[in-house]
Amino acid sequence: MQIREIDAARITETVRDLCMIATTELGEDVVGAVKAARAEEPSALGRDILGQILKNADIARQERISLCQDAGMAVVFVELGQDVHITGGDLRTAIDDGVKEGYRQGYLRPSTLDPITRVNFGDNTPAIIHMDIVPGDKLKLIVLPKGFGGENMSRVVLFHPAVGIEGAKDFVVQRVKEAGANACPPLLVGVGMGGNLEMAAETAKRSLLRPLGQAHPRPDVAEMEADLLARINRLGIGPQGLGGRTTALAVHVEIYPTHIGSLPVAVNLQCHSHRRRSAEL
Repeated sequence: MQIREIDAARITETVRDLCMIATTELGEDVVGAVKAARAEEPSALGRDILGQILKNADIARQERISLCQDAGMAVVFVELGQDVHITGGDLRTAIDDGVKEGYRQGYLRPSTLDPITRVNFGDNTPAIIHMDIVPGDKLKLIVLPKGFGGENMSRVVLFHPAVGIEGAKDFVVQRVKEAGANACPPLLVGVGMGGNLEMAAETAKRSLLRPLGQAHPRPDVAEMEADLLARINRLGIGPQGLGGRTTALAVHVEIYPTHIGSLPVAVNLQCHSHRRRSAEL
């Protein structure tokens, strides 16, 4: 077995670039979904708002400025090959240094602070890191700058299994209804079902990484996604909560095995400024 070395400085540079690109360039899948929604939106005001979202995306990309004043907390998903050795420093420091540089060089608002004193750290660190050890000699980094309009409206509940799938779906729809305009619709609704308390929440967050609107490979889960999207878009919340059909652009459901005595369900709401970028070293 041959160990492949990756220098920590290279990781820092990559995270720096991913932070700046993710926060200024809306993904083509999101742009395409907004365009499609605008073409189908019956509300004139809703169509105008969706058009402004697209205009904002154009300005952010062309002028290299943040898509939203809330540049989010830096959530980083790491797939570390078991045959990789990090040299010249440790992985967490390399990622945090990349976040510091990206937010400083990109003139992005630093938002992380001490939860008790509320003193801002000034550099948007530490990042929230989710780590997977995988076969091979590659390192994949996915940066998801997560704004807190949607994050504050997210929830996780551990239901009794008697609630059933229909009860779980009712919870998802009700969460979107209660969030209303606070999560900045149109939304991407991430749902994690199964696991335990923390796994359900992480699974919901991971669902946001899937290309927008790509159906789950399992037919029953894909059917659940389609049903939830239809029900959510019948709520009438609409773009920015001002009425219309387009409350959500997509619903992504991911599942994980759970205990016989529970049915954990997490809802992670993501606003229309759905920012994420990835790179493989």
